[in-house]
Amino acid sequence: MTRVAVLLGGISAEREVSLSSGTQCAAALEKAGHEVTRIEVGQDPAALIQALRDAKPDVVFNALHGRFGEDGCVQGILDWLGIPYTHSGVRASAMAMNKATAKAAFTAAGLPVAPHRLIEAAELEEADPLPTPYVIKPVEEGSSVGVHIIKGGDNRRAEIARTWRYGTIMAEPYIPGRELTVAVMGDRALEVTEINAEAGEFYDYDSKYADGGSRHTLPAPVPPAIRARALEVALDAHRALGCRGVSRSDFRYDDTGEGEGRLVLLEVNTQPGMTPTSLVPEQAAHFGIAFPELCDWIVSQARHDGMPPGRVPPGGLRHAA
Repeated sequence: MTRVAVLLGGISAEREVSLSSGTQCAAALEKAGHEVTRIEVGQDPAALIQALRDAKPDVVFNALHGRFGEDGCVQGILDWLGIPYTHSGVRASAMAMNKATAKAAFTAAGLPVAPHRLIEAAELEEADPLPTPYVIKPVEEGSSVGVHIIKGGDNRRAEIARTWRYGTIMAEPYIPGRELTVAVMGDRALEVTEINAEAGEFYDYDSKYADGGSRHTLPAPVPPAIRARALEVALDAHRALGCRGVSRSDFRYDDTGEGEGRLVLLEVNTQPGMTPTSLVPEQAAHFGIAFPELCDWIVSQARHDGMPPGRVPPGGLRHAA
């Protein structure tokens, strides 16, 4: 039996998502036979360190999302303590969380990304940074927090800028078409899911986490060449950042013109959501991997920087073959 400490909550804008993810993962790990301690993370890192020392876990299951949980900060604490932990390490986590840094890595790897500009809120308040329509998003937030589509004649730009609280803004051209996502487990990309937002005009926070907020089609109804390319790019992006364990790559698929269209990589999530509406558990289930088995596999990949790779799970990834 492995002693697993599940970190949940945190202090980012995604705290509620993390509480949901962590609660579900803790229950699944108990079902898989692990001894689980739930540690709700708050403002005090010293309290977190003490809770970990008291729990004496063999492994930490990191179910935190957003800043300070997904960006390399808590990973650094766990490296310092010498405790193996799930998902990516400090470097990959920090790179993936910063959209500009991640794009630089993707570009160097020859992966398809959209052009962008980095601006401050004062610049956005003054004028459109790009021709409309365009997308603005925080450089370092997840779960579509702070994402807006600005269209021609939209009078929200100045108000959004005046109330902006997420730091530097990334502005990108709006890419029409469809939303796709691919989960990666270790060295295998699983499948392509198409996401249709029901609660908003794109796959925003409410669409991700509200009941009935989105409809997922698995496998996505896309041409075989697009499916193969999405799987390839997701795995290459996972490797370009140095991710480990599970990740999820999000795409826009512009099929509004002639031919098969173009695929654009948006971002890689190093700690994708593990809630009842989340995409990675759906893709794993598509290959016969039950949720407790998925969580158990994630634990089996746990390590801290400086230690050799974790043990291989029984049967490896045969389910996803």
